[in-house]
Amino acid sequence: MTFGDAVIIYKERLTGAQHLKPGAKLYRENTIEALLKSWPSLSNTDVRKISVNDCLQWASGFAKSYCPSFFNNTVGTLRQILKIAIDAGARYGNPADQIKKVRVRQKILKLPEHNQFLSLVASVRNAGSGFSKHCGDLIEFFAYSGTRKSEAARVYGCDCDFANGKITIKGDPETGTKNWEIRIVPMIPDMRRLLERIRSEKEEKDWLNNRVIGVQECQKAIDSACKKLGIPRFTHHDLRHLFATRCIESGVDIPTVSRWLGHKDGGALAMKVYGHLRDQHSTNMAQKVTFLEEPKKDIAMQPLQNDKPTAEPQKKTTAQAKATYSYPWWASNNAVEVFWGQANESVQIVPQAKYLEAAKQAMEREVFEQELTESQSLLEEFQERVGITIVEKLKSKIFSNQKKQAA
Repeated sequence: MTFGDAVIIYKERLTGAQHLKPGAKLYRENTIEALLKSWPSLSNTDVRKISVNDCLQWASGFAKSYCPSFFNNTVGTLRQILKIAIDAGARYGNPADQIKKVRVRQKILKLPEHNQFLSLVASVRNAGSGFSKHCGDLIEFFAYSGTRKSEAARVYGCDCDFANGKITIKGDPETGTKNWEIRIVPMIPDMRRLLERIRSEKEEKDWLNNRVIGVQECQKAIDSACKKLGIPRFTHHDLRHLFATRCIESGVDIPTVSRWLGHKDGGALAMKVYGHLRDQHSTNMAQKVTFLEEPKKDIAMQPLQNDKPTAEPQKKTTAQAKATYSYPWWASNNAVEVFWGQANESVQIVPQAKYLEAAKQAMEREVFEQELTESQSLLEEFQERVGITIVEKLKSKIFSNQKKQAA
């Protein structure tokens, strides 16, 4: 078997792969083309004669010509093609396994500030082109929704629910969004203003049956405005980052932002990209801690002798909290019941570690400990995952049997 023979089989499997989208298949085709172009003799080489040293020499040169992410993906393609030869019994061992992937540096986000963004949108709208107004609308739509370029291009007026303040993101008619699923994003106030203005400029039937934005890309308009205003260049996708950044800076928790963006990892990627924003408040508070000066006493907080201290409401104890239930969900072996019960209880009945583990099993994903402070967000996501039927059963079992508190 030659390497070219294995490539033919790989391409056939690639064509029939139902789990891959057309864009992903095209990307793999590009890695094959780059691989064979950079290693001219490879296609006709007997797979048994491809050595580890051959692979390492090719990788050394290839890494100098391509970006880290494309290099890593091309190495992955090489490994998969050689695996076909191994599965066919043409050789033992995969020589490409010895190639180490290149570390991909995280992109440093240089996003426009609030005033810069408004100035840029105004500059684009007033550029004088027949598409200038639509380009300005698209920039705002990206920034207010966090949608991908392909997703924003397929949002119709009928997808905008003004009554409930939601926008349905359907993506490609055949393959859906990047994660294959339809998702809902909130209609923030700025987005509502934008959509109401666009709707007012159209007939109702034209609004419902046509795309919201009249153009599908505006990179040239962005580049021109950035150059004119002296703002660092950014891309369509950077506006998605801008949306996430503004949400987190406004106090929205990372798991919720992650769901709005369409991530399926429970917030792991968003935590990696935007976690520093969450830490900013902690950094600011740390500046108030000092050992070199005596802490200032807040005299206003000291009650006068004649003042009667205001009685604080007594907090409910664990025993009192348990006494309100006729079903002891905290002792259940069902993780879903433990998670649901604690998420709806203000008093910490089960240990934090047990609650975290129950949340992971109930959500069927990795759950970060800081997410436990946002019980409502977890409960909303849980309902989306399991459906209303299971939620109603939990309510019936855990809540309808609660003992009535004495007045």
